[in-house]
Amino acid sequence: MRFFIAGIMQGSLIPAELHAQNYRRQIKQLLLSTFDKAEVYDPLANHNQSIDYDDDTGKDTFFNHNRMCREVDCLVAFAPTASMGTAIEMWEAFRSGKIVITISPMAHNWVVKFCSHLIIESVEQFEQALNDGTIKQLIDNHPQSIDPRVQ
Repeated sequence: MRFFIAGIMQGSLIPAELHAQNYRRQIKQLLLSTFDKAEVYDPLANHNQSIDYDDDTGKDTFFNHNRMCREVDCLVAFAPTASMGTAIEMWEAFRSGKIVITISPMAHNWVVKFCSHLIIESVEQFEQALNDGTIKQLIDNHPQSIDPRVQ
């Protein structure tokens, strides 16, 4: 099972700085401890200086990550506030028929609402959904077909 951790990085910050990224380590550890043979890709892990990339490197990284979102089995998105990059990654995964699990309090946001198979408010609730089998059941029962409205 291949997972992609999408989530807020710069968000709406004006200066070239990042939001706290500790959620990535938490989500990765939870996935690895729940799913045997899980492969978890964290885009920040190999690109922790990405905020300082030149335009060509940034563009290559951005489009490569969007492509990867179409190829994984499940995208876990962390969006405590709006994030344009996370929204694009969610869309790419969703329109490719991949499972999208969103950790966000913004259940009424259209991207969160319409591009998620499961919406959970916090990392703690994500852990609970892993422990009680909710996420495993979602994965086991996910159809591989794509909603024709998104093609």
